[in-house]
Amino acid sequence: MSLQQDVMSALKEAMKAKDQMALTALRAVKSAILLAQTESGAKEDLTEEQELKILQKQVKQRRDSAAIYIEQGREDLAAPELAEADVIAQFLPEALTDEEIEKVVVTTIDQIGAEGMKDMGKVMGIVSKELAGQADGKTISNIVRQKLA
Repeated sequence: MSLQQDVMSALKEAMKAKDQMALTALRAVKSAILLAQTESGAKEDLTEEQELKILQKQVKQRRDSAAIYIEQGREDLAAPELAEADVIAQFLPEALTDEEIEKVVVTTIDQIGAEGMKDMGKVMGIVSKELAGQADGKTISNIVRQKLA
């Protein structure tokens, strides 16, 4: 079953349960997926990687918004954002730990013979593709930067 179908079935369950928080989050995901499908033109089906990127973006947006709200002392606005992020995150694969990401980064650096920051783009491209949906780009970037410095 594709990620889009999973989201649709969860949306139906949320409607039956009258869970407004889940409904809001899942409708936003459905909307983002439909937008991506229409952007890509004639190709209707999105790849699993594209669907994961959409979900990651949705979760990141909500967590960033929540962080801003908390910074401004508006916990009442941050709580719904975090709850929506949790609802969306359940469709993402299990995130890797920093140690697991570090192993992949070190292996990639050894494979391509990266030497210094000039090769960061090459390493980031390979590692990001390999860990799609399992690690945040910012985390990968920080680890790559550490290892290449």
